[in-house]
Amino acid sequence: MTAVGASFPIFFALISLGIGLATGAGVVISQFFGAKQYKNVQKAIDTMYIILLFSSIVTSLGGIFFIDKILAIVKLPPATIPPAKLYLTILLGGLILDFGYNGTAAIFRSLGDSKTPLFFLILATLTNIVLDIVFVKYLHRGIEGIAIATLISKGGAFLSAVLYIKKKYDLFDIRLFRLKFDKDIFIKSLKIGLPSGFQQMIVALGMMAIFRIVSKFGVTVTDAYSVAMRINFFGIIPAMSFSAALTAFTGQNIGAGKFDRVKQGLKKTIFMSGSVAILISVIVFFGGNHLMRAFTPDEDIIAVGSEFLMIVSSFYVLFSIMFALTGVYRGAGDTLFPMVITFLTLWVIRVPLSEILSEYYGERGIWIALPITWASGMTISTIYYFTGRWKKKRVVSP
Repeated sequence: MTAVGASFPIFFALISLGIGLATGAGVVISQFFGAKQYKNVQKAIDTMYIILLFSSIVTSLGGIFFIDKILAIVKLPPATIPPAKLYLTILLGGLILDFGYNGTAAIFRSLGDSKTPLFFLILATLTNIVLDIVFVKYLHRGIEGIAIATLISKGGAFLSAVLYIKKKYDLFDIRLFRLKFDKDIFIKSLKIGLPSGFQQMIVALGMMAIFRIVSKFGVTVTDAYSVAMRINFFGIIPAMSFSAALTAFTGQNIGAGKFDRVKQGLKKTIFMSGSVAILISVIVFFGGNHLMRAFTPDEDIIAVGSEFLMIVSSFYVLFSIMFALTGVYRGAGDTLFPMVITFLTLWVIRVPLSEILSEYYGERGIWIALPITWASGMTISTIYYFTGRWKKKRVVSP
């Protein structure tokens, strides 16, 4: 459990560049689509796939080559290093499938269709669950089987999504072996995608730094943190999803020159996302103990994880507002500001504060630092929104 939990921030750090590039290309696609420049949409899609292909190859080779040094930085318990290395090596070997799926999902969202990527994600998840059981319970492949199951399910989702988008959208012709590169669109995608990619990398490196602080308190706390963070991730997924939808909405409306609709979209998103966040906060706050039991029967791990969930879940609404604002900035093409905010809140506030508070309050101090980070990020993001500078970052003219 510790090996898989510790592997997540490492893997996330390595794929963050691909996520950022897909985000940048998605913003360009959405703005071209909103401006009804369909030929440029086709060029942007082709260019995105070429970028993701080469970046996935470089990331795979680099990650596998430096895997030992990366694991040494996190300082995992010695017994968990071999399984973590095996798990990450297999995932990195099939990274092109991960990049490809994220890019294809970004295309759907950019065109205003968030239901289709959800369908393929559900399909991939169900496939993953079945294959996990087969590989672990019947084939006895352990953590190796879990990694292989992930690759198979993600690869199936990627290829299925590409075939579906070719069938549904007659305006665009996606041929993975006949892609055409466009230099100007590449530069535009890079200007938006690189800050977003670096932002994701900053988050992932911050997660590794926090994991390192947590590991000082032993295996029980480390396991509890690994489980609680997965439950917490379920709690914040709705806010991230509303933000992704608002990014596509903002991109299309800015491409069409309709800033008033962007403002209304933000208000509606904050209301919907905030309402869901409050509901989830109540569920996690009062049911955290039962949620932890779904992952482990160990009472000590359950006690530590439940405390984390009670503290953090009380502030999901702050996270939802912060991410809604970030969605507007990304859709407008202003990905530099979210990167700066992420760096400040994570590396200037959360990591140092976690280290300091953990000296006085133990692991509880690390938990307290997270909502303080969200409150800081929300405040700064709100101030920036009212300056209106994000409106000047659009990629295309209506």
